[in-house]
Amino acid sequence: MMNAATKPVLLAALLGLAACTQPAAPVAPPVVDPYASTGGGAVFQGDLAGGVLGAEATAQYFRGTVGDTVLFPADQTTLTPEARTILAGQAAWLTRHTGFTAVVQGHAEETGTREYNLALGARRASAAQEYLVAQGVAPGRIRTLSFGKERPAASCSDEGCYAQNRRVVTVVTEAAPTVAMAPVASAAPVGGVVGAGM
Repeated sequence: MMNAATKPVLLAALLGLAACTQPAAPVAPPVVDPYASTGGGAVFQGDLAGGVLGAEATAQYFRGTVGDTVLFPADQTTLTPEARTILAGQAAWLTRHTGFTAVVQGHAEETGTREYNLALGARRASAAQEYLVAQGVAPGRIRTLSFGKERPAASCSDEGCYAQNRRVVTVVTEAAPTVAMAPVASAAPVGGVVGAGM
């Protein structure tokens, strides 16, 4: 017979033996890096089409990187060398990204009458449009609009503000895809007249 003192010792021995018979936890296979022997991790495969993830083909890229604004001297519509450089960059971008259209907006400073400034803005927009077309952009992708002095970039009555307001801004928009329309079926039955009595 077992006495009370040997029962806990025997129970502890049985529990220890049971713990030893548990199967070991499975070991995951090692992860193999196929580029580990190249020395730098991932291997460069070349640029993606359309720039990094297509970031160049956005209106934001056009505004911030290409430049959307050209400036003019007072009462002038002739393009400066700086304006021609910016417009050449715009034309190159528009040539690469044919899914975009452009609105060339002409602006003027606050001096002068409303009519004079609208006409001046229109002539500035036309000068920019003509330059873009001469650089190879299809005329049908560009339209002009004059705001005159109605939408100033800067609001104050000094030359610093006037210089910022004598401008043309090219706004690009991604063109909506064209949808082919199915032909409409005729409501009249063949050989008959609609609504004819019996």
